[in-house]
Amino acid sequence: MASRVLSTCLITPPTKFTHAPPVKFSNKASWFRSKNGRIKCGAVGDSSQPVYNGVYGPWTVESSDVREVILYRSGLVTAASSFVFAASYAFLPSDSQLSEIIKQNLDLLYTLGAGGLGLSLFLIHIYVTEIKRTLQAFWALGAIGSLATCTNLAQPAGENLIQYVVDNPIAVWFVGPLFAALTGLVFKEGLCYGKLEAGILTFIIPTVLLGHLTGLMDDGVKLTLLASWMTLFVIFAGRKFTQPIKDDIGDKSVFMFNSLPDDEKKALIKKLEQQ
Repeated sequence: MASRVLSTCLITPPTKFTHAPPVKFSNKASWFRSKNGRIKCGAVGDSSQPVYNGVYGPWTVESSDVREVILYRSGLVTAASSFVFAASYAFLPSDSQLSEIIKQNLDLLYTLGAGGLGLSLFLIHIYVTEIKRTLQAFWALGAIGSLATCTNLAQPAGENLIQYVVDNPIAVWFVGPLFAALTGLVFKEGLCYGKLEAGILTFIIPTVLLGHLTGLMDDGVKLTLLASWMTLFVIFAGRKFTQPIKDDIGDKSVFMFNSLPDDEKKALIKKLEQQ
């Protein structure tokens, strides 16, 4: 699976086109614009937006692309902020007013964080559709498992979801898929953009969950790793806003190509090979 993700980050076209020679596009070349699921051609020479040469043709960043990227990054900020507020409960004095406020809102913070992550996974740009759908499926399983655990186990026991998972490590099986989706997202970000904090998070997240599930990790180690998770998550979410918008879009021509019917794909490949 890692090799497939790597190929997406290198913007490699589908296998059936890898033998074709590189295609060069001039400023007068035609570019693809998505509308109603179809792709049309239009001149780029008069466009005020920068034109990027993709595998299947030139493309530009449109206002809809900017909105999607901002929402994607906002979802990550929401997830990171909610997680940090919720996790800070483990480090605060139990008799403090702030600790009591956080405790009363742990389920709300968990819901906001899960929602922010879900938004980001819905908007994330990954060339291999199967990988994107797998991450979304993990999120859905984790969301359902979290809801079922909260309503059927935690609430009858008079606890919030997070406290119940802390007291009952077996419950990691129910909420774990949601964090597996988060792990996949940061793995993708670390691999594609070389983000150190994302790469470290890829190991910290499953280590904390598995350590709690198996009982092989003492509380001191868990708290240390949890603090590292909180810090790196904030850095990761914040640094997303330092990247150019086009980075989170990727090669837009690949997504446009994938949305074409098979016959149009073949016609476009043939045209590019001739060029």
